[in-house]
Amino acid sequence: MTPAPPTDPGAAGGAVIRPAEAGDVAIRPAEAGDFAAIRALNDAWVQYTSPLDEAGLVHLHAQAAYHRVAEIDGCIVGFLLAVGPGQGYESPNYRWFAARWDDFLYIDRVVVAGDHQGTGVGGALYDEVSAWAAQRGFGRLVCEVNVEPPNPVSDAFHTRRGFVEVGTQWVAGGTKRVSLRELTLDAGREAAT
Repeated sequence: MTPAPPTDPGAAGGAVIRPAEAGDVAIRPAEAGDFAAIRALNDAWVQYTSPLDEAGLVHLHAQAAYHRVAEIDGCIVGFLLAVGPGQGYESPNYRWFAARWDDFLYIDRVVVAGDHQGTGVGGALYDEVSAWAAQRGFGRLVCEVNVEPPNPVSDAFHTRRGFVEVGTQWVAGGTKRVSLRELTLDAGREAAT
C-alpha cells in the first residue's frame, strides 16, 4: 500500500507533550518562524547532517511529509524532518530508498541541541514520528547513520530503537560512508494486507 500523499507539515495542529528528564518536551509542527533556530541546530551538527541554507530549508520543508520541532520552556531544542515517497528530493540516500520501496518515510535529518542530548528529546521525536507514520499507513521508517566518519551516538540510538541495516553507500563525493537503516512499522504491514 502506498501511504497517503504528503500533507502540509503544519496541518496536524497543536503540540504533543512528551516527558523528558530536562522537563516537558512539546513537539509541534515546524513553522517558517522556526527556520532560524532549525538552521542554527543544523549548523551546529553539520558534520553529521549536511549544509542547509534558508532557500534549501524552505524547499525541503515544502517537500516534507513530517517536520516537527521539540521545545522545552518555549526554546527549540531539536527538530525532525522526514520526506515521504514520490518527492523530487535529490538526496542520494532518499533516492536509494525510493528506488526500493514506495511505503517509506525517510528521516532526512534529526538534530537535538548538545545540552539536551541524552535527556529524552530524541526519543520523544522518534516516538512521535513513528506513531504519526504508522497511523498514516507507512510501512517503514528509513534513515542513514554515518559510518565514516563514525557517529557512534546515532548508531547506538538507532540500534536501540530497532533500526536494522539494509545497505551502505558512499556519499558526499566519497567522503562519507553511510549505513542505510530501516524500522518496519506494524501498522504499515497491517494496512497493506
